Amino acid sequence: MSNATREPSLIQAIVPVLILIAFLTLNVYFFGDDTLSGANQIALLLAAATGGIIAVYLGHNWYDVRKKIVQSIGSAMPSMMILLLIGSLAGTWLLSGVVPAMIYYGLQILNPSIFLLACVVVSALVSVATGSSWSTVATIGIALLGIGNAMGFNEGMVAGAIISGAYFGDKMSPLSDTTNLAPAMAGTDLFTHIRYMALTTGPSIFITLIIFMGIGFFYSPEGDAANVQATLAAIESSFNITPLLFIVPAVLVTIIVNKVPPLPSLLAGTLLGAVFALIFQPQIIEQISGVTGNYPSASYIAVMKSMYGRIAIETADPQVNDLLTTGGMAGMLNTIWLIMTAMIFGGVMEAAGMLVKITNSLMRFAKTTGSLVATTVSTCLFFNVTASDQYISIVVPGRMFAKTYRDRGLKPEVLSRTLEDSGTVTSVLIPWNTCGATQSAVLGVPTLSYLPWAFFNIISPFMSIFMAAFNIKIRRLSDDGRSRSIEMGE
Repeated sequence: MSNATREPSLIQAIVPVLILIAFLTLNVYFFGDDTLSGANQIALLLAAATGGIIAVYLGHNWYDVRKKIVQSIGSAMPSMMILLLIGSLAGTWLLSGVVPAMIYYGLQILNPSIFLLACVVVSALVSVATGSSWSTVATIGIALLGIGNAMGFNEGMVAGAIISGAYFGDKMSPLSDTTNLAPAMAGTDLFTHIRYMALTTGPSIFITLIIFMGIGFFYSPEGDAANVQATLAAIESSFNITPLLFIVPAVLVTIIVNKVPPLPSLLAGTLLGAVFALIFQPQIIEQISGVTGNYPSASYIAVMKSMYGRIAIETADPQVNDLLTTGGMAGMLNTIWLIMTAMIFGGVMEAAGMLVKITNSLMRFAKTTGSLVATTVSTCLFFNVTASDQYISIVVPGRMFAKTYRDRGLKPEVLSRTLEDSGTVTSVLIPWNTCGATQSAVLGVPTLSYLPWAFFNIISPFMSIFMAAFNIKIRRLSDDGRSRSIEMGE
């Protein structure tokens, strides 16, 4: 910070956050589930403007603040590009019949009493294999949500189960970017981090599975066997359903497992879906394009529409039609708008030193190991709310607390585990965070609707605090530099 600038007071640092919270509360009251259509974006801009005024008052040059805003938006650009490709992938996978096939076969295999449990397990397995919660939700997640809707389950409940499983895999997969980032920030190696993280992640996912198993036995979905049969008949009459369609997701999973970056992976999945649409769904091609008698022209029009805009497959069942609709890239634009305004707010807060001021103030409460972990969890959550990016919620607290953990005699994997138990999993619970906005847009379920049901994501940070508060398996540095585990009661 230069001599011409002053450090913000805690009150000055908090004011933009309070302004944001006030506007977001008003938006929920007045706009309900429609807040992402623009109200929340304006709230973020007004809060950012408040922060900008305070920054200039503290002596910061506006052009320096603007430069930080541009850097902040730039850091989210890969996420926004991925989001656009997820929109196009959803379009071609609907056009090709891949998603309808998943729904069709899933309805015949999955029993309502174990459906929610299966959502967690299937999403977890796919996410561990791919290392990506985003890809998992955008592919198998959409299909599972369609199955749940056909069975009559509450969509928030199904989305919560999908997200719980997907973020378990995102945490535990060695292919995940956040799973590699957290140990890098804390100063430990990947597999030490994963093994140690299993001590909190294992109980968290176990409790989650027990909860969803209990819900499955006692919850009665609104659908019935007649609804399921009507859905099957509508899909079968509109699409050429064949197991060969599963080649598309199988190829995509293989590509991702072989560590091909997300953008080319998703583009390959999108284009492969388009090819399968041309082969297996000529009647859908004609329906979407509105062209008959000229299949090449119809194919080009239908594929392009599915990638860039909204398409809806018409069947004899109006309820099934709601399942067979996608917005393509255009359907993601409100979410990208939200991410951009969130990064503007985060950039202003960072440029003025407000984020650091607030987090440093929290350090006064970190007197014991339990309170240090609780402070780290709170800081990660704070950055997910204010900076609106899960990577920032891992990187900044990781840098801030690394020395403190060492000074307290704690091994670096204690910090890396805490970063993932809080930063990674809570990002999807914030409506304007890149993760929360993306998953809400992909699934078509408001963040606040699935939040109460995302049990794994809610339990994980509390499990981390619980283990630290009771000194359960907390690894400390011994005098000779080796680690030892402190068991409960020692």
